[in-house]
Amino acid sequence: MPKALYTPVRAHTALVFRPEDYRALTTEFAVSENLLDRSMTAEGIAAAVPGHDALITGWGSPQLTEAVFEAAGSLSIIAHTAGTVRAILTDEVVERCVVPRGIVVFSANGAIALNVAESTIGLLLMTSRRWVEHIESVRGGAWVAEGVRSNGQFLAGATVGVVSASKVGVETIRLLKPFDTRILLYDPCIGDARVAELGVERVELDDLFARSDMVTVHAPSIPATKHIIGERQLRLLRDGATLVNTSRGSVIDEAALIAECRWREIYVTLDVTDPEPPAKDSELRRLPNVYITPHVSGTGNYGYHRIGAWALQALRDHFAGRPVEGLVDFSRFTEIA
Repeated sequence: MPKALYTPVRAHTALVFRPEDYRALTTEFAVSENLLDRSMTAEGIAAAVPGHDALITGWGSPQLTEAVFEAAGSLSIIAHTAGTVRAILTDEVVERCVVPRGIVVFSANGAIALNVAESTIGLLLMTSRRWVEHIESVRGGAWVAEGVRSNGQFLAGATVGVVSASKVGVETIRLLKPFDTRILLYDPCIGDARVAELGVERVELDDLFARSDMVTVHAPSIPATKHIIGERQLRLLRDGATLVNTSRGSVIDEAALIAECRWREIYVTLDVTDPEPPAKDSELRRLPNVYITPHVSGTGNYGYHRIGAWALQALRDHFAGRPVEGLVDFSRFTEIA
């Protein structure tokens, strides 16, 4: 029976594992559980990992040092029961320890994508239909929200621009299809075959902003994407357009966004900001055409419980010699946020 060192705390276990999946994990594998009331440190992992074949990490797990891998002589898989593995793996450790030893790394970020994509669809609907203003108008004793159009181009039949075919972007594309949308995609990192498979039209970023009724942003936060959406792109948005960002705040130049929203009839929802949260005196908080939610688009039992189920299956497949879904492609590690 393969031995697995489980490093997260019990609260994390309750969040991402259904009880039956965690029982299966501890039945099918010899699991050394973290009995502390806090996540294990890198030093603690290095002391406990000898003799273990698998390492299970999650939110709160530390960056894994070279000392961990020096001690982990039989380690062949890391199952990360959270989103990005950037929290636990540095470029140096990947280059010196993970890749040379052929250690495979599973990431559950695809499960989080399910929650974020659901939120994205909801925010596109909410923002374009101005539900916040309608609700506040009724709550304030009126009926029709003054200055809010009662009709317009909402999600059904819209041209929607998707910035990045990340896992969230791909799941959002899937959820957009039943709304009879025309989908434009900006992503210079994927090939034509993948674009055809997604059933979208590849365009340049400026073209996407000029042609879209709605734009949804799913790009990672890496140096190449910092402020890729700036004054030029925002000026190209048509009057009445909707912009939603559920990826990372750094992708949008917020100074340019504030300047544009002061005078333009565009409607923006940000689940992420830069910095996060925005300063209490930030104009973003006061602009009537900007809605901000507190980085909650990734939450939800559906996606969280998929994390545990997919991690369990990854371990099963790995030790059975089967292909493992959700493995990190280290040839593209620099693109991972």
